[in-house]
Amino acid sequence: MIGIGLIGSGFIGDTYADALQDVRTAELVAACSRDITRAEALTRKWAPAARAYDDMAALCADPAVDLVVVAVPNEAHLAAVQAVAAAGKGVVCTKPLARTGPEASAILDVVRAAGIWHGYAESSVFSPNIAKAHEMVAAGAIGDLLTMRAREAHSGPHAPHFWDAETAGGGALLDMGCHTVESARHFFGKDNPITEVFAWGATLAHGERTTGEDTAIALLKFAGGQLATVESSWIEKGGMQLRHELVGSAGRLVTDTSATPVWGFIEHPAGYLVEKADAETGWVYPVPEEARAYGFSQQMRHFAECFARGETPRETFEDGVVVNHVLDAAYASMRSGTWERVRTPA
Repeated sequence: MIGIGLIGSGFIGDTYADALQDVRTAELVAACSRDITRAEALTRKWAPAARAYDDMAALCADPAVDLVVVAVPNEAHLAAVQAVAAAGKGVVCTKPLARTGPEASAILDVVRAAGIWHGYAESSVFSPNIAKAHEMVAAGAIGDLLTMRAREAHSGPHAPHFWDAETAGGGALLDMGCHTVESARHFFGKDNPITEVFAWGATLAHGERTTGEDTAIALLKFAGGQLATVESSWIEKGGMQLRHELVGSAGRLVTDTSATPVWGFIEHPAGYLVEKADAETGWVYPVPEEARAYGFSQQMRHFAECFARGETPRETFEDGVVVNHVLDAAYASMRSGTWERVRTPA
């Protein structure tokens, strides 16, 4: 049984703890938060026998911890990975890997120097409908894949740290575009690099809360000539939008991860419905088994299995570095108004 140590007690930390319930080869043995009471609350909810810490190094040093999952704000990723590397443990880091390409490269250097196993927690490529669409594309169902349009949108982040663009590293594009950039690489092939990016972004609705963009669109040009359009939004009310449209020479595929078989009109609140629901009554669209629908359970199972076998997982820190450099090019394009080349290090 693989012992999991979780650093972070916010929404994504709670989601990862939920996802780990579906992993038979791993168990949550320790959790860490700057506020020890939050770590204790998380362990009471998901793993009563797990230990609670308020120090990252102490969690990493726990002999029961084999693999550490980093689920803290962007600005804390480097320090968390350094703590894991110092203890010689394996590490999974939430998305985005870093705030910029150079910072992501520094994080990759840390794990390479320590020689530790690493996984990049990009959930979108593990979600069931994306996995099925990828299987169909790989089988040639729609011929040669030519274009992809992907959209991730909601009404805005749930935690204050997201709104501080200077500290977080960016706005909606960094927060949400990291998902769709990686799903584009997943579909078009990681051996088919993104070479140029053209992007636009603006703060349309949340100027009183952030200096970061709350709306963005980016065009990704691949070496093979294909094009991906990725849209990111913090201005859309009414719940999540997670959609992909794939066009090939012999057909097309559409996925909608936030589509749900349950909906209705309610006059009284029924508790948690779905991330970013925005309303508790009226027309509601709850998503059953959210951690599974969005791919969190599947990715944690994949990471645990690969770690146990000593195998390289589907998503590694190398992938996170590429994503950050693509997003750097997108931000450069927002400033320049022109196509910008992606400068990914070797």
